[in-house]
Amino acid sequence: MLRVLLAGGGTAGHVNPALAIAEIIKKHHPEAEFAFAGNPEKLEAKLVPQAGYKFYPIQVEGFQRKLNKKNIKRNLHALKCLTKTTSRSREIIGDFKPDLVIGTGGYVAGPVVRTAAKMGILTAIHEQNAYPGVTNKLLSKYADKVMLTVEEAKQYLDPKIEYTVTGLPVRSGFSTITKEQARRELGFDNDTVCILSTGGSLGAGAINSAVLDLIAWYKSEGVTVNHIHSYGGNGKSTQFEKCLADKGVTLEGNPHLMVKEYINNMPTCMAAADLVISRCGANALTELEAMGRGSILVPSPIVAGNHQYYNGMVLQKAGAAIVIEQKDFTSEKLISIVKELLADREKLAALSENAARIYIKDTDDRIYSALAPLIEKAASK
Repeated sequence: MLRVLLAGGGTAGHVNPALAIAEIIKKHHPEAEFAFAGNPEKLEAKLVPQAGYKFYPIQVEGFQRKLNKKNIKRNLHALKCLTKTTSRSREIIGDFKPDLVIGTGGYVAGPVVRTAAKMGILTAIHEQNAYPGVTNKLLSKYADKVMLTVEEAKQYLDPKIEYTVTGLPVRSGFSTITKEQARRELGFDNDTVCILSTGGSLGAGAINSAVLDLIAWYKSEGVTVNHIHSYGGNGKSTQFEKCLADKGVTLEGNPHLMVKEYINNMPTCMAAADLVISRCGANALTELEAMGRGSILVPSPIVAGNHQYYNGMVLQKAGAAIVIEQKDFTSEKLISIVKELLADREKLAALSENAARIYIKDTDDRIYSALAPLIEKAASK
């Protein structure tokens, strides 16, 4: 029986691909058993058990480069965790006895995949971003198979290693609903342009602030746009709604405006949209490609290696998005771009067409094809 151990986490961007890879393997090997290694204090500790998989906790923390009193304390804690990671990885591997170990990034994947490789167990990694994380940069030298979401990531990795571009699996529901169906479900008409804006589950202050002014601009200029906005967990409802009211915009009885803390029906909302304003996480961008939606992208400036900027530039170079770095992202700039796109529907449509053009539709097949030789090799042992 095939036994697969997956390691990765810290954010949904590392956890969801691991869960998706498990499902891809399961389609071909229904009898296979899976387990996940992850940080007990991070998102994976919640998502993995919810998905019905065994979870092995292993404490791994990253080191902070900027030294201050708080970060020195965090680095001492990270060092303490580091001294235990190899022995804990051996414990996990010894208990589960995997045939194959797959890492999907995040600090936690490092010691688990590295230890497995040293023990002679077959290993693979998947990198989600256009600019690879430090963990996968290191692991790429030891893994038996390296999978990349985009071709652009190759230039930052050792050229001697063989890589497979697989794309990134998307959540179920994306690319399966039409714009007309989505708008009917949301109560929007089919003729009016629809814009979706979000800063992610926690929200983004820069996006919230600019979108407030954009929505106020609709009202002051008499522009009719269907707009869906998610302000996130850090942008409390009363604050955002009060700011709207201060600008003369009311939500009650407004058929063109939908504002909420978190979007639970993202496939439907994205399907309804003609334009999406968003951060540049790898999962979000792959969903834009799957849906074929043009976008205005604002990379988060506080992520490791500025990887969101590199992610966004892949779409901009393909003519699928307009990237604005946060230091340059103002209400005036956002309004100017939206005004231009509303006046030039052909350009707006071209953004969406180009997004759909670069989507890798056979990602699941590519991932399994990359892993199949390792699975066969493990079965022959």
